[in-house]
Amino acid sequence: MTNSIEKIISQLELQPHPEGGYFKETYRSNGEIKKDSLDKAYNGTRSYSTCIYFLLTSANFSAFHRVKQDEIWHFYDGSPIRLHIISEAGLHTKHLIGRDFNNGETPQLIVPGGCWFAAEVINEDAYSLVGCTVAPGFSFEDFELKSKKDLVALFPDNEEIISRLTHH
Repeated sequence: MTNSIEKIISQLELQPHPEGGYFKETYRSNGEIKKDSLDKAYNGTRSYSTCIYFLLTSANFSAFHRVKQDEIWHFYDGSPIRLHIISEAGLHTKHLIGRDFNNGETPQLIVPGGCWFAAEVINEDAYSLVGCTVAPGFSFEDFELKSKKDLVALFPDNEEIISRLTHH
C-alpha cells in the first residue's frame, strides 16, 4: 500500500471491512423506524439512514454481497470504480462511478436493495474513496456475503464475474 493510501486510512480512521476495502461509519440518524413500519424482512428497528466512507485499492475489491436496503454510492476521490450488480433474476450489469462524465462515469449510483453487488478499482496502483448511504439505516443483520460456490449455484450464467469478485 502506498503512503498516500495509508495516510487516508489513518486520517479518516478507516477499518477493514468484511467484504474488502476499508470503512468508517460517519452518520447514523438519531431517529429510528419502528419494526411495525418496516418490511417483514427486517428484525427490529432501523435508523432512518446511515452513511460510511469506503475506500478500495487496486490491490483489493469489494466482494459480492447484498443488503436489504437501497445503497447509494457517492464518488469522492481517486480512480473510478466499476460496480457490478446481479439482480435477483440473475441479470448482470456494470456501472462506472467517477467524475469523467464524457466517458460514461457517474458520481452517484443507486444499488437496489436485495441485489448482489461487487466493486473494483479500475486503474492500477490506485485507490477509490467513496461514500455509501443506506436507508433504512444499515445493520450487519441485513448484510449477506456468500461463498463463490453458493453464488455460482444461484447464478451459473455469471460464474466468471462471481469467481473473480468473491473471497472464498
